[in-house]
Amino acid sequence: MSSFTVIIRPDEDGGFVASVPALAGCFTQGDTLEETRANVQEAIRGYLKVLRDSGEPIPDDALVITETVLAS
Repeated sequence: MSSFTVIIRPDEDGGFVASVPALAGCFTQGDTLEETRANVQEAIRGYLKVLRDSGEPIPDDALVITETVLAS
């Protein structure tokens, strides 16, 4: 089982948008946090299936660096 860093943000039109930094282009959305979480799990599974089916390597989420940066 793989795990990936997910970024979830409120969408300006309502609901939430989720992205997976280690999986380029892997985005989804939902009306609620719970729906967004479920949708991003499904998006990740689909993304990984395509990679496996095409013989591509699975990106390493450990290479994703997350930190808080203060802007003054």
